[in-house]
Amino acid sequence: MRNNAIPSAAWFIPLAPLALAFAIYFGNLQSSSFLFINQFTQILPDMVWAGLTFLGNGWGIFAITFPLLLLAPRLLTAGIFSGAIAAIASSTLKSLLNLPRPASILADGDFYRIGAPLLHKAFPSGHTITAFAVASALYFSSDKEKRKPMLLLFVLTCLVGLSRNAVGAHWLTDVLAGAGVGIWCGLLGALLANYFPENQLGPKKIWSHLIALGGVVAMYAHLTQTMDLELNLPLQYFSIAIVAFTLIFYVKAQFVHAPNKSA
Repeated sequence: MRNNAIPSAAWFIPLAPLALAFAIYFGNLQSSSFLFINQFTQILPDMVWAGLTFLGNGWGIFAITFPLLLLAPRLLTAGIFSGAIAAIASSTLKSLLNLPRPASILADGDFYRIGAPLLHKAFPSGHTITAFAVASALYFSSDKEKRKPMLLLFVLTCLVGLSRNAVGAHWLTDVLAGAGVGIWCGLLGALLANYFPENQLGPKKIWSHLIALGGVVAMYAHLTQTMDLELNLPLQYFSIAIVAFTLIFYVKAQFVHAPNKSA
């Protein structure tokens, strides 16, 4: 078995959050569960929840993980594959179901909201799908002996999902479904990345050049767009710096000659 193989049991993990989501929805706990979390999370400042939401934004998480282009290109490849699959899954499910968000059902003063009200396409939470997809991809595309510390990624992704309740954008059921679907997307992304040819992952390969070009696009997106909330502008500038410094070292790597291997 390969050292980065995906255990068969991992494919059943998403069933747990999906089952809980269905139990809450059909148990008429949709509003009460959302209001409880929404009120409880106010003990932390808005900037914390806004920042966590940023980690579920596709451009945001791409920028944060961009240094993996040089440090662990296979992991970044897995993250990119899973992010693309997550985007397709999220947009497809949202369009098919088109369920109302909390702001469409509850009165404006009944819950706490950060940012403009979002009314439609609630299920599932796209930010949660993205966060869990990338975390799962990074975890399952890494070597088995390195996976244990990476479990902290899932603690962070749970907080990302919780932030969608905290900012008033999603029901708890949206977040739980996003976690389940996101893990599946991450598993698929890791599976594809694990079979990606090793000789195509170097800094001088076409695939890496395409990712680097994506970094330039990400910098432009962070400069010209607001990533969900204006509170995240400092994080956007920080993300630009991360991508820029990585690209500097990436360009430098183009002029470094690999040592000749002895026969």
